[in-house]
Amino acid sequence: MNSSNLSHYGVRTIRFAAIGCIGAVVCLLTDAAPLTAQEPKAPAWIQEQFGIQLSNRRDNGSMMKLVTPLSVQAGQATVQVLSNGKPVALGAIVATDGYVLTKRSELSADPLRVRLADGRLFHARIAAVRRSTDLALLHIDEVRKLPRVDFDTEEPEIGSFLVSAGRGKTPIGLGVVGAVPRAIDHKGRLGVALQNDSRGQARVDVVWPDSGADEAGVLRGDRIIAVNGHEETGQQQVILALRGLYPGETVHLTLQREESTVEVEAQIRDFRLMQESENEVRVNGARSLRLSGFDRVLQHDTVLEPDQCGGPVLDTSGKVVGLNIARAGRIVSYALPGSIIRPQLIEMLQEARAQK
Repeated sequence: MNSSNLSHYGVRTIRFAAIGCIGAVVCLLTDAAPLTAQEPKAPAWIQEQFGIQLSNRRDNGSMMKLVTPLSVQAGQATVQVLSNGKPVALGAIVATDGYVLTKRSELSADPLRVRLADGRLFHARIAAVRRSTDLALLHIDEVRKLPRVDFDTEEPEIGSFLVSAGRGKTPIGLGVVGAVPRAIDHKGRLGVALQNDSRGQARVDVVWPDSGADEAGVLRGDRIIAVNGHEETGQQQVILALRGLYPGETVHLTLQREESTVEVEAQIRDFRLMQESENEVRVNGARSLRLSGFDRVLQHDTVLEPDQCGGPVLDTSGKVVGLNIARAGRIVSYALPGSIIRPQLIEMLQEARAQK
């Protein structure tokens, strides 16, 4: 069977066949019970001999080997993005002269570097951004003739398999589309409750614990008199100014604190993250700084880490149909579809090249 033309029915059939055969071998060699819904345990020497770890997970070793041929080409055009020395995202090379598309909200500190599939590490700069989709276009000056990806505008159907490419030959995940493409409402919040004081200024009445405002040192009783250098005259004006900011973005606040003026930088956070209990945090694990405010996403159940977002997503024919944009839950990931990416990418490349 040609793996580049696998349907999700074919993948499912091969999966069960592979697990069934391996399970039979384990039962014969270990006198164990047949495979059940529990995670099967094979002796270490069997795992070493066959080079596999038995699992009933969809993204088990055998399945990932099966879909690897689909992602080889895209994997050569997938990079790792580092911000201040820390891996923060993946990215997709979108032009042979060194342009990389990645997730914008994770690029919080300089220097920015890009590690190619062959391991080479280069400095990068931000050439263009699109706040509405959380996309950033990076440019690497030192290299040319790079492999690249092309985004297809056909959107996969519910139940379709999606392969998330990693840097190099091996994919990082296999998932299934779980919902029709849809918008995710904007949930960015500073983390304060405001009231107008007797002079009509926006006074901070409540500071949400562990919010961006809390970490920036905003105090109850502070009066917000300017947002990003623009003077604001009351509660509603401040709220409107903050409403246009997305999770992961930083806002400069000018505060009146008793007789002093205080300047602080605060990060906008996703309100759903601020509402999580400690138990929910343990269950969900780390999530992306920005996981809302998208006009259209493909939801799939691939298990990704936040720093694995930003890379290309493929269907089972090997077409690049999107870019992973957020880890929204334990088994909830969002990808921007190619139909959203392509027109914005054309504009971003034109903008970046016009500035050179």
